[in-house]
Amino acid sequence: MESKPRERIQFGEGKISGYFSIFLALMGIFGVLCAYFPSYLTTPDFRKAYDPQLVKWVLLGCLVLSFLFALWSFLVSNRRKYGFIAVILIAIAIFMGTHLPEARNITDKSFTVGLDWLVIDLLISAAIFVPIELFLPKRTKQTKFHPEWRTDLIYFIVSHLLIQITGVLVQLPAIHLFKNIGLEGLQTMVQSIPFVLQLFFALFIADLFQYSGHYLFHKVPYLWRFHAVHHSTKHMDWLAGSRTHFFDLVVVRAVTFLPIYVCGFSTAVFSTYIVIVALQAVLAHANTRINFGWLKYVFVTPQYHHWHHADDPAAYNKNFAIHLPLIDMIFGTYYDRGDEWPEKTGLDDAHFPKGFARQLIYPFQKDPLAKDDELTDISER
Repeated sequence: MESKPRERIQFGEGKISGYFSIFLALMGIFGVLCAYFPSYLTTPDFRKAYDPQLVKWVLLGCLVLSFLFALWSFLVSNRRKYGFIAVILIAIAIFMGTHLPEARNITDKSFTVGLDWLVIDLLISAAIFVPIELFLPKRTKQTKFHPEWRTDLIYFIVSHLLIQITGVLVQLPAIHLFKNIGLEGLQTMVQSIPFVLQLFFALFIADLFQYSGHYLFHKVPYLWRFHAVHHSTKHMDWLAGSRTHFFDLVVVRAVTFLPIYVCGFSTAVFSTYIVIVALQAVLAHANTRINFGWLKYVFVTPQYHHWHHADDPAAYNKNFAIHLPLIDMIFGTYYDRGDEWPEKTGLDDAHFPKGFARQLIYPFQKDPLAKDDELTDISER
């Protein structure tokens, strides 16, 4: 029996501002925790780029905005619990911040939790995509707090906290397979190419390898068990892209990383590529009706990728690229329906488990919820 759709939160109720105030207050607390335990809660690569004064101003800005949202929630909402919770969290963050030592020795640890990366990406992604989905949604009846949002948020949090483990596992194949095989000449030539052209080559080559890995996860039945986790969401939004099984995430990223490592793209190109990947992966799943016009033939857009997730046989095994539709055009998997969007997404024909923990162990089980032939049919997506 399907659950009753939740009503979309309306402006002026004080709930949206209340949620924002709690979210920003939590980001402030997490930021202070990173300052308390930088050796354990920050990633070495990001740590080198931090400006202490800028970090302090960002954290202060989060707390000020949190207070303003909480105040607005108090004024317009009959239920003031969100504002009260936010004020308590703000007080905790301020208390922790005022007792923070001025100087702290930082030592590199063999393993760290990427709490700093979680805070940075959550703040940036939320600042960009939450307003877009609030003011320019494609599915206007879809609430931000749909039945699956907690699951997707857990995926987002876990994947960011384990960024160091993911990074090591992604780089290992490239390091061991292509170490000391005389690629210095190729890498020097690649790095001599102008930045913009080099970035395009990086996007094209990486997407070509990503396409291959993505395609295999669709076509090999056992691999599909892992990738089906990503396709199980019925509510496409900016958090939906985070719902990816850890095995799927590591393997596809490792395959994608191979050409980046082998070709030796410049540090500036690689850093720009990482930013583009992070933003475009979120944008591709976002619930927005923004019309990208002719750009949809150049870059993957939400409409393009939503068809990849469509519960529509005509769209199965289509639109595998995550950056450039040109890749799908080359291999004959390009799918375009003009201005039309899919009516629904997800795996309606599969009894897929709900929740992060059950989805994590599902692919390792012996067909717990479906017969082998049913699973194979589903993989035809």
